[in-house]
Amino acid sequence: MSGVWERTGGVMFTGIVEEKGTIRYIQLIGESGVLAVKAKKVLEGTKIGDSIAVNGICLTVTSLQSDGFTADVMAETIRRSSLGSSRVGSKVNLERAMAADGRFGGHIVSGHIDGTGVIRSMIREENAIWVSIGTSPQILHLIVEKGSICIDGISLTVAKVDETGFQVSVIPHTGEETALLEKVPGDPVNLENDVIGKYVERLLGIQKNEEEEKESGITMEFLEKFGF
Repeated sequence: MSGVWERTGGVMFTGIVEEKGTIRYIQLIGESGVLAVKAKKVLEGTKIGDSIAVNGICLTVTSLQSDGFTADVMAETIRRSSLGSSRVGSKVNLERAMAADGRFGGHIVSGHIDGTGVIRSMIREENAIWVSIGTSPQILHLIVEKGSICIDGISLTVAKVDETGFQVSVIPHTGEETALLEKVPGDPVNLENDVIGKYVERLLGIQKNEEEEKESGITMEFLEKFGF
């Protein structure tokens, strides 16, 4: 666990949402800006400079009020996430960064969004809601059935995968404690792939490159020998 902690920059989340906050405003200057969120529970023990995940996006607290906080938002965050389309009054999922000795409840979440998806449908089946989400091939290729996915900061288990998206089943408790079921088909959601899957993909890629180098005869040693 300590190695993953270091690779996530010392900040880690679990995907277990602590409360639903409300967007007070988002001021954009160009492609970056400031986000203000009304909150209560996540303010407990929080200091300026601490990290809070807002709909799965790791943001640094820049100011604190008795009933909320503000955070700066970088241009890359606006481009990669759904934050730029957020509206005043919208509900957002909030989670404080997990303490190093904290209890681990969901799965490893870094708060670094891989991209977005779009809700295709929401269908009730008895006490659960099937949420179907369409997304890009770049994100989809790391999603597997029974694996973990973080949707708007919520740790969920993938139930089904198809050629253009995937489905999750949302139980009543998750629906009540998060803002996911307040969305409607067509709304965007933030997605973060399972970090373990990303590391495995990277390791397999490194091994593949090494094998290709050996087959071609062009290795790092060969390049160094001839001054490259």
